[in-house]
Amino acid sequence: MHNALYRPTPAAGAGLPLAAPDAILASHARSADFGLRSHERADLAPLAATDLAEAMGRNALLFDHARPVMETLYAQIAGTQSLMLLTDADGVILHALGDDDFLGRADRVALKPGAAWSERCRGTNAIGTALALQQAVQVNGSQHYLQANHFLTCSCAPILDPRGNVLGALDVSGDERTRSAHTLALVRMSSQMVENHLFDQVYEDALRLRFHARPEFLGTLMEGLAAFTPDGRFLAANRSAQFQLGLSTAALEAHTFGSLFGLPVSQALAQARQGPAALMRLHLPGGVAVSARVEWQPRTASLAMPPETAPATPVAERARHSGGPRFSGLRYLDTGDAQLAQVLARVGKVLGQDVPVLILGETGTGKEWLARAIHHDSPRRNGPFVAVNCAAIPETLIESELFGYEEGAFTGARRKGNPGRILQANGGTLFLDEIGDMPLAMQARLLRVLQERSVAPLGSGRQVPVDVAVVCATHRNLRTMMAEGRFRDDLYWRLNGLVARLPPLRERSDMAVVVQRLLQTQQSEAGLADAPPLAPQTLALLRRHAWPGNLRQLASVLRTAALMARGEAQILPEHLPEDFMDDLQAESGDHVHIAPASHTAGGSFAECTSAPAVAAADTLDALEQAALAKAMATHGGNVSAVARALGLSRNAVYRRLRRQG
Repeated sequence: MHNALYRPTPAAGAGLPLAAPDAILASHARSADFGLRSHERADLAPLAATDLAEAMGRNALLFDHARPVMETLYAQIAGTQSLMLLTDADGVILHALGDDDFLGRADRVALKPGAAWSERCRGTNAIGTALALQQAVQVNGSQHYLQANHFLTCSCAPILDPRGNVLGALDVSGDERTRSAHTLALVRMSSQMVENHLFDQVYEDALRLRFHARPEFLGTLMEGLAAFTPDGRFLAANRSAQFQLGLSTAALEAHTFGSLFGLPVSQALAQARQGPAALMRLHLPGGVAVSARVEWQPRTASLAMPPETAPATPVAERARHSGGPRFSGLRYLDTGDAQLAQVLARVGKVLGQDVPVLILGETGTGKEWLARAIHHDSPRRNGPFVAVNCAAIPETLIESELFGYEEGAFTGARRKGNPGRILQANGGTLFLDEIGDMPLAMQARLLRVLQERSVAPLGSGRQVPVDVAVVCATHRNLRTMMAEGRFRDDLYWRLNGLVARLPPLRERSDMAVVVQRLLQTQQSEAGLADAPPLAPQTLALLRRHAWPGNLRQLASVLRTAALMARGEAQILPEHLPEDFMDDLQAESGDHVHIAPASHTAGGSFAECTSAPAVAAADTLDALEQAALAKAMATHGGNVSAVARALGLSRNAVYRRLRRQG
């Protein structure tokens, strides 16, 4: 059990294999989609001096914490013809340290401050690919998309803020002939040092917990860091803490100190008063015992307040006062699709301006994700985010759920009443999902609340002031509903401040990145830490599907496939749900071709099927049948040998044999 704590967590940005074929192939595909040509030279013009100075100002907090770490790392790699780089979240190089004998060669490809090294600008490269995948990665020689960069070996790790959003990246680039497998580990450790330093500053006023199963690891990069308000509300956790707790940041937001450790937060506050040297014994949700140090040093201004009400300094306010970056949830959603990037840019311009946002899009396109990102990036980020699905609440209950009620307002009402979802969102963001399904009578009440900025609970004659930002979403055509009299014109115009229309998944160009993000999320939240990567031929099939359920459907397919592929080297087409394959065949007129795996442990479909048989196999079923028949004949019906030869699990072979009778 303890050994598992010492592995780097995939969700925490553990590095890809040095030459991860899937990641490189997917990155090359994205590079081509961006319109880059491998034999052409990229635009080498760096930012003007004034623009670079402005970028440095926006990232001052990042630079302040990264510079000493860079100097320490550079002292270890000096003399190796290498260059150490710091970039912002968009891949623009902010600062460089390097060997004189390598600077000239690096300058020829604009590996210098002011140059942009995102995948969109330079194709596959360690900086751009690490930022796209939010994982540490090494790109060597010809793995670079542009031929001009083939002389490089580059190791890069993203730097995340305490909420898990990308701030920038650390990179070491050098001559491909001198590449070392150890460089990636050094860069990844340096990135984590920057993150931990940043964590300590951002949450210096919060109740901070440092913990690990082995007390000698406290004070090292292995320790978990978690921050709470003095009343026990969760604020943030670093990568190690998320891994040890077995929960992502999103999952941890539903917890308190007490729900995580089974102790009142008052015990942690008492422990903090004994000084940081004192150790506290805690038990994680999974039962593992850890040693912990507790730190709490509130500012003088908050000492007069009871611990239960002393506020924590907002993360973004601290960054802004330091001249540093604002931590962005919208930035996380920008995965390389041009349509989506335009939507996010428009939304970003109205944050904090009291402009209601109406999110349109098909079911499952990520409307709630966008709403949460809007809240996260807004000045209300420290207030509540309350989501209400108007289609999921019975019409008879929606009034009491939204507007609340006084005690005794109706039969079955709770004692002491219910404040209602609108009042629960006071000071924060109210997200009304499927607003098109709200009954007409409730639409009139909602309009009055928005206009008067007050709400009257059922059974009460008093108006309660309320301050909420409203974000709505629907997959319906509200203009058509207005024409049919099913949606109020006045409410529509009140909600229609900015329309953000999310593209369906089938129209997006960022499938590879979206798949990577969803797998990472599922690995951290659903216990799939050992889920294998996606094979290129599997990604090719996913690209061909129409995805009527969009991101929600994709997440479900990936979860099933990851479970089916446990213990395998890759997620192969045969691990995909059978109903998905049936849908794909129906969409393709029953002519689905699967590109055979390039290599497996014991052969492939291509190796186990003769060329004439494959040429004649026009459908998926025929291809499977030919491959299985050939393999069964070759191995005398030994299912285990057939499974090894085809790169499948034994269960997958049995399943296909049963299906074919």
